[in-house]
Amino acid sequence: MSKILITDPLHESAVEILKQAGEVEVATGLTVEELKLKIKDVDALVIRSGTTATREIIEASENLKVIARAGVGVDNVDLDAATEKGIVVVNAPDASSISVAELLFGMMLAAARNIPQATASIKSGKWDRKSFKGMEIYGKTLGIVGLGRIGQQVAKRAQAFGMTIVAYDPYIPEDVASELGIKLLTVDELCTVSDFITLHVPLTPKTKHMIGKEQIALMKSNMVIMNCARGGLIDEAALYDALNSGKIKAAALDVFEQEPPKESPLLTLNNLIGTPHQGASTEEAQLSAGTIVAEQTVKILKGESAENVVNLPMVPTEKMKKLKPYMVLAEKMGSMAIQYLDNSIELLEITYMGGLAKEKTEILKRSFLKGILAPILLAGVNLVNAPVIAKSRNIKIAEGTMSESDYGNSIKISAKGENDEISIIGSIEHNEVVFREINGYRMDIKPEGTICIIKHIDRPGMVGKVGVLLGEHGINIAGMQVGRREPGGHSIMFLDIDHMISDEVLDEIRKMENVRAAKSINI
Repeated sequence: MSKILITDPLHESAVEILKQAGEVEVATGLTVEELKLKIKDVDALVIRSGTTATREIIEASENLKVIARAGVGVDNVDLDAATEKGIVVVNAPDASSISVAELLFGMMLAAARNIPQATASIKSGKWDRKSFKGMEIYGKTLGIVGLGRIGQQVAKRAQAFGMTIVAYDPYIPEDVASELGIKLLTVDELCTVSDFITLHVPLTPKTKHMIGKEQIALMKSNMVIMNCARGGLIDEAALYDALNSGKIKAAALDVFEQEPPKESPLLTLNNLIGTPHQGASTEEAQLSAGTIVAEQTVKILKGESAENVVNLPMVPTEKMKKLKPYMVLAEKMGSMAIQYLDNSIELLEITYMGGLAKEKTEILKRSFLKGILAPILLAGVNLVNAPVIAKSRNIKIAEGTMSESDYGNSIKISAKGENDEISIIGSIEHNEVVFREINGYRMDIKPEGTICIIKHIDRPGMVGKVGVLLGEHGINIAGMQVGRREPGGHSIMFLDIDHMISDEVLDEIRKMENVRAAKSINI
């Protein structure tokens, strides 16, 4: 009989489902040492956010077949450790989508009709009907930033309210959006035309403060902005100024840059509605999350296939040891490509060279796709779902092999975006990732941290000029390489720097004489 250990509170209905598969023990609040002892002979571990399944804990298991996370995120599970031991990890990515979408609409209606303010007024003994005149959402334009699972749920409900939908999502093809009845726009265009804006994207270096002073300046005076995704997507200082001055009508936030937002000046404003990160906090979402992972756990323990697997099935240990460095290489190449092409990839060509040409390379392709997609998805992309997500975004993939290579076992990728192309050849040297060529320029780059890439004409003093400019802005250069094909021709400069370069500094670099392009990439 299978042994199932539940270490976080789980809905009673989910516990009953798990009892179909074996002996269930509920033990919450365990220390690491206590969990390591209990997990030795356990077949399934069911957790929520309270338990962290670290490598130490996973390696202490002897019979573990499945780790089930009753929720969306699996950042509290060491996926690499689980995969190496052949342990399947499952989650419930759709469990909270409707709950978040419904909270969003509650906040939208509350802001549009001044419901919290009116409630506070009558509770204070007043009957002031004139001060709380609101507006209808029928016929208004809703701008959705991010058309993932939750964004699409919001769109469906908004259409039922008779709203016009526009959206920003660089990874959703226009024909897919069109089928949903949605027009795709840039962020600035969306800010200009929308009466309501809602955010449903992950927080990344690219999306941090994506709604700032410049975007707010484009908004209508009666605009309402809402965020039930991640704190930090909106520049809260700029939002405060806009709300306080009356530049925009209202804001409704379920998430904040600092949680709890005890000292946030936003809390002093009457036109700010807030909730304490309640997006998934419904009875239905908790029941759904528990039920989904319980059913999948039962399937896996019975030897059946399951949905929502967030890692790969068991890979032979020796094969994993051999391929793992190249998985890291592929993922970093993907991350470099998507950022270099400004988040727009239409076609990928992957060539496995040297000894890799003889290997089964599916896991490498998936690693590459993970590198492309992970920075831009709210729900985590993984080695299992990456190909499906790539297909939904019309990313075309071609694969090939080449038995010989100047760099031994190596991978070459060519990626085409809307306005540019990039090619990279990478290999492993002393167990470290090395980029050997970029766009045909021979390099020897170990991609880590922040890299500034500058295309320029080979002229004396270029390196010094760039160094001086960055120094004036307090940006330290840790390392640098320059590639060229011929003296005086086109060259490419790679700078290893300590932190991301602002758009303002990049614009200064682009304006320099002989500079053709400049990008800041974080790997």
